[in-house]
Amino acid sequence: MVISPAKINLFLAITGRRADGFHDLVSVAARVSLCDELRIEKKNPGGAFSLTCPNPAVPLDGTNLVLRAAEAFRAATGFTDGAKFSLAKKIPLGAGLGGGSSNAVAALRALNELAAHPLDETRLAELAATLGSDCALFLHDAPVVMRGRGERVDALPEPAARRLRGRRVLIFKPGISIDTAWAYRRLAARAPASYLPAEQAESRLAAWLESDAPAEDLLFNNMEPPAFEKFPALPVLLAQLRARFGAAAGMSGSGSACFALLRENHDAAAMTAFVRAAWGREAFVEEAKIL
Repeated sequence: MVISPAKINLFLAITGRRADGFHDLVSVAARVSLCDELRIEKKNPGGAFSLTCPNPAVPLDGTNLVLRAAEAFRAATGFTDGAKFSLAKKIPLGAGLGGGSSNAVAALRALNELAAHPLDETRLAELAATLGSDCALFLHDAPVVMRGRGERVDALPEPAARRLRGRRVLIFKPGISIDTAWAYRRLAARAPASYLPAEQAESRLAAWLESDAPAEDLLFNNMEPPAFEKFPALPVLLAQLRARFGAAAGMSGSGSACFALLRENHDAAAMTAFVRAAWGREAFVEEAKIL
């Protein structure tokens, strides 16, 4: 079994659109203890890859990143055996939590172990980057800084990582999801005002890294305005959490999942009840820790 964690973006600055249609970004992302589980069972040589998942919303065909990762691994290594994957899904879909990307990396790691490690970490990272912009971060065991379209990943300096690691977070998502492509189109339609210039993004990040400020002072996401305009329930609840509980809160990635940083005196149960009262029983709410 391979653990497949979610991530949150504590700092996300989209800095502009590239000639290839992707967007450049500067982001601090961290894996959290909210996880899916991926199991792998080797099949006969020459067999196909297959995927099962009890969640009916999860596609089981070639559009799923687990199977795309498996085929990419086969192409890169000449792996001839098939495998059966079983995915236990806890990370909500359409949330901005990187669940699909994390699943892809879990599949790469599982196959690499099954095949006696034909790929080193550098080659795994290169392969992961071909599958999605978020994928490479899941190969790191600590908070990271992402640049480019997300494929350039560096470990956060250890003094800064210590300010994040172990922090409690409450992750919550309403019943609606946000399509990532839609979010980026909305962001591009507002250009250039919607982007944070790269030099400003790097300056803001450097100021936090060089200080001893807490994680709360890092929070930023310029993908929030397009999402908040269409889904006002997001900013309304975040403002209420700040006012009622004094919790720093924001949206992760392109949403619709949000998170609140919990201090020692924060009652996660009370905050969970508050979220459910606002968004209904169908809302996803889970306490986790930054890894």
